[in-house]
Amino acid sequence: MKVLVPVKRVVDFNVKVRVKSDGSGVDIANVKMSMNPFDEIAVEEATRLKEGGKVTEVVAVSCGVTQCQETLRTAMAIGADRGILVETDTELQPLAVAKLLKAVADKEQPQLIILGKQAIDDDCNQTGQMLAALLGWPQATFASKVMLEDGKATVTREVDGGLETIALTLPAVVTTDLRLNEPRYVTLPNIMKAKKKQLDTVKPADLGVDVAPRLKTLKVSEPPKRSAGITVPDAAALVAKLKNEAKVI
Repeated sequence: MKVLVPVKRVVDFNVKVRVKSDGSGVDIANVKMSMNPFDEIAVEEATRLKEGGKVTEVVAVSCGVTQCQETLRTAMAIGADRGILVETDTELQPLAVAKLLKAVADKEQPQLIILGKQAIDDDCNQTGQMLAALLGWPQATFASKVMLEDGKATVTREVDGGLETIALTLPAVVTTDLRLNEPRYVTLPNIMKAKKKQLDTVKPADLGVDVAPRLKTLKVSEPPKRSAGITVPDAAALVAKLKNEAKVI
């Protein structure tokens, strides 16, 4: 069984992002970049399925600039067997990424696609759902447990009311949540081995996909700063301020 794992290059989660002075976007110049944490969980899960004998090959795929090769090398250091980069300088939106991944899936013919539920830069939470719709495959989002058996995937997913367990007929699309697993520490020997693994590069035009943006960002701004808190002498004063000033009760 082959598993396809899309991974995205994003600003590292430890970095405090800054908005550009002209409000056109986030400043990523000289900023540390890394793999999207939810995608890292997806790579780890695919690797564990392979180690458990359920999967024979794990293929990592990324869409974006040339530097995304670093993200793919990280995925291969975790356990992916090879990587595919769909290289483009165009700003990719979720629908464009889903179309690119569909084209890659049509070529690779995986039985399972595992990807992060969302990216921490735009928080769209759309790509997995769009990909499943384009492929016509069943999907399970927000997965906290994945089991493969007899051509089916049993997925426990996190919903507002608790946990929901569903069975999917493969091929299928699964998006990962935080509690699915804890990604392993990437060791130096595995990083060196990853440098020798196959990494193919294609262009969107090679896949016959138009990646022109459909949405236009008008302005990006920082959230308003919180005002300083105050202390009150007693509960009665607190209630009065909540009622008369904050007007929340």
